Amino acid sequence: MKINAQTASRLSVAPMMDWTDRNCRVFHRVMSRHALLYTEMVTAPALVRGGARHLIAFHAAEHPVAVQLGGSDPAELATATAMCVDEGYDEVNLNVGCPSDRVQSGAFGAVLMKSPDLVAACVSAMQEAAGDVPVTVKCRIGVDDQDAHVVLPAFIEVMRDAGITRMQIHARKAWLEGLSPKQNRDVPPLDYDLVHAMKVRFPDMHLSINGGIATMAQVKEELAHMDGVMVGRAAYHTPYDILGNADAEVFGDPRPPLSREEVALAMEDHIGRHIAAGGKLAQVTRHMLGLFSGQPGARRWKRILSERGHKEGADFALVREALPLREM
Repeated sequence: MKINAQTASRLSVAPMMDWTDRNCRVFHRVMSRHALLYTEMVTAPALVRGGARHLIAFHAAEHPVAVQLGGSDPAELATATAMCVDEGYDEVNLNVGCPSDRVQSGAFGAVLMKSPDLVAACVSAMQEAAGDVPVTVKCRIGVDDQDAHVVLPAFIEVMRDAGITRMQIHARKAWLEGLSPKQNRDVPPLDYDLVHAMKVRFPDMHLSINGGIATMAQVKEELAHMDGVMVGRAAYHTPYDILGNADAEVFGDPRPPLSREEVALAMEDHIGRHIAAGGKLAQVTRHMLGLFSGQPGARRWKRILSERGHKEGADFALVREALPLREM
């Protein structure tokens, strides 16, 4: 059955560099059958010129899953898109939001907010290469001293004219000069009202809001205004709080959710495959450290996995050992 990424995007986990790798996505998928999961950003040059196809490998259990591409060359992005479609992704997303210096130097990411016509050319080429697989755009509300109330609707209109029907909007400006990437996640003020206004102005577009959303209560509040909600750091640091009951609360799935302990135990097969393929336990368990966040024993759980997960020979037995020990 074809996965409907648009339906899944009612709740999605944002692409986050160094965090949303395939091990993280398998862990998140254990908690939610329905939420749309994104890869870390993969640059088109790395795929097309660097031959780094391993960066887009994923397990079938991760569906529905989207790949995020970075780049600004239409032909190169088209080639990269075709590779991702061939790999089996349910959506291909273009990054027009990352503020890092490395991304700016490659003339892509948030700096592309200044070049909507170039973005239109990129997504047109990507859509031609993608066939039936949807191409989407993740953007900021503006960059630097741009007037977001002018720039954002104009940008969305150009995207719509280029055939884009679904976008994810990070409700902060990106400051490309004077702020670090980390500061860009917190310092520029959030403007949810502006993003809500875009849904009113573009009712035919499927728009998701991103930025600063930290609880399931906030998710549901935002769904009163928007088609979808994309959660970033909270889905990583407090994953169960966001994803543990998401299927019931966001997607109306009547199946009972797994407990936190059941989620941990459900990772056994994946961890076994990962270690058998030459991987290390800590490469998986580093994404699981927040599973018991806010619960008794959370600190002990994190300490056991952090201190011993990287050791030679560590395997799933350590997870089994840590579960009862955290309660002591």
